[in-house]
Amino acid sequence: MLPPKNSSVPPEKVNSLRLTAVLAYLCLGCACSGVPLRADGSPGPEKCPDEALKTMKLIQLQPGDSAFVEIDANQTSQSPITLSDGPVESFLDESLGPLLPPTTRLYGNIWTGGPSVVIRYYEARPPNSDRIPICAVARLSRGGMVKKDSRPGVAVLEYSRAAAWIVDEFR
Repeated sequence: MLPPKNSSVPPEKVNSLRLTAVLAYLCLGCACSGVPLRADGSPGPEKCPDEALKTMKLIQLQPGDSAFVEIDANQTSQSPITLSDGPVESFLDESLGPLLPPTTRLYGNIWTGGPSVVIRYYEARPPNSDRIPICAVARLSRGGMVKKDSRPGVAVLEYSRAAAWIVDEFR
């Protein structure tokens, strides 16, 4: 809340409060990820960064490659699981390509605003290695990642596992 006009708060403090309020408002509209949201609350299209495309080519990953993942490293082998909007740490249950073995961590973001949960992965961290840029999405068969009785900003999924699929852009 901004101070009243006749307040003794210094102008630079008022400007700082205004900037904070504007940034908070903008973050609410885009889930603070920089990805525009569609009218239904799901994330809009997003290009895969050039660095990720080059890295995936170097480590022999191409669109369509996939592997099973535990969606949330903190809720492994549970049913159901509860996911919230924001960052997620997943891990591979099996190898993804020749250089990402099981237990590789995947880092990304979750959106629960649309009819289905959307998970996009932007980085992978193989065991005993640094993070590398990638582009992947989590998918389930038989109806996708449809939410069960969930409140806004949260989704309950029946299963803790999904498949991570390499993509060359997010749609």
